[in-house]
Amino acid sequence: MTTDQPPLVRVPARPGPYTFEPATTALLVIDMQRDFLEPGGFGESLGNDVGELRRTIAPLRRLLATARAAALTIVHTREGHLPDLSDCPPAKLQRGAPSKRIGDPGPYGRILIRGEYGHDIIDELAPAPGEPVIDKPGKGAFYATDLDGLLAERLITSLIVTGVTTEVCVHTTVREANDRGYECLVLADCVGSYFPRFHEVGLEMIAAQGGIFGWVAESPDLLAALGPATVA
Repeated sequence: MTTDQPPLVRVPARPGPYTFEPATTALLVIDMQRDFLEPGGFGESLGNDVGELRRTIAPLRRLLATARAAALTIVHTREGHLPDLSDCPPAKLQRGAPSKRIGDPGPYGRILIRGEYGHDIIDELAPAPGEPVIDKPGKGAFYATDLDGLLAERLITSLIVTGVTTEVCVHTTVREANDRGYECLVLADCVGSYFPRFHEVGLEMIAAQGGIFGWVAESPDLLAALGPATVA
């Protein structure tokens, strides 16, 4: 007597192989927005090199195509606020000394305001019809959103995490997910930071101490592992 078992995918990763079931796994694409990635946008206005983030676009496009073909759940997030800024606490609004602040006029509309052109996801990674888009007011994707409920409804237990920036919204989301019991795989070439040193250290922190927050891998290894498994 045999029992049908769901196909498992095994990916080389740090600190050890990451194994997941596609049916209970979601690809999370964090904050790939024009305000952060486009030349002349908010991120660049702060003196950042957006090229450090844009290097993630090509591998993410390949990953999205494969994930869609494999029928993985795909969820996108956007960081931003209501037009009246009622969901933006002063501690966030006044943090640092940027040349432009959240809500100020920018080259792509009011900065990080929902509904503005700059708030939306870049054209290269636009969500496909039916893919949920979570609007979040904080760094983490679980804070003040319905992401946890959405994942629970779909019986998701594992997350493949991508997007920007490595040490801020990606890291915060992975920590939130870890506390909620999700097993997270972060793809090093599909996450990025304006600061290469923060990117490298952020990834080291995730996989440290036997994977204290999750696993770290490269997207080609996931694509190679995912293809054969989804045919079985």
